[in-house]
Amino acid sequence: MKQQATDATEVIRNAILAKPDGILEHLAEEHRVSLRAVIDCLPDDSATAVAGDRFIDVLSDVAAWGDITFICHSKDAVVEFCGPFPKGRMGHGMYNLQGAKTGLSGHLRPERCAAIYFVRRPFMGLETMSIQFFNADGQAMFKIYVGRDEQRQLRADQVEHFVRLCAEMAAADAS
Repeated sequence: MKQQATDATEVIRNAILAKPDGILEHLAEEHRVSLRAVIDCLPDDSATAVAGDRFIDVLSDVAAWGDITFICHSKDAVVEFCGPFPKGRMGHGMYNLQGAKTGLSGHLRPERCAAIYFVRRPFMGLETMSIQFFNADGQAMFKIYVGRDEQRQLRADQVEHFVRLCAEMAAADAS
């Protein structure tokens, strides 16, 4: 079984090299592995993993970034929200997003987050930067993408926030 997993990993890595901006969820489905297993096949400089217990710290930081893109991707739908990520607070065992009536709101379960990945990769011909939250099954809970300006370029201020937060979280995990 270990050899089979190693073979699948090599096949996935080669597929990513052949089409770096491909849809990773399709690779996961095709090879019957979790999305997290596919993310783990990205080139080393493309993804940085940190512990899931950094959930609230990461989201609290992102709440100050301005307009981002929040995505929930399942087999049945890809739901996107563009706008500011709301501040949240813990209550009744959930991280409650304090969005306005027209903004993003909801209730998240931080204890379900097993890992957080800071991902940099091309998608549809454009560079992307995202923070992806994974549950214990290796499935994405949701993703937060760095916003774009009017020229469709990554917002420079958010790139700085992303790089800083990734470094801080990775350093905290290493200590």
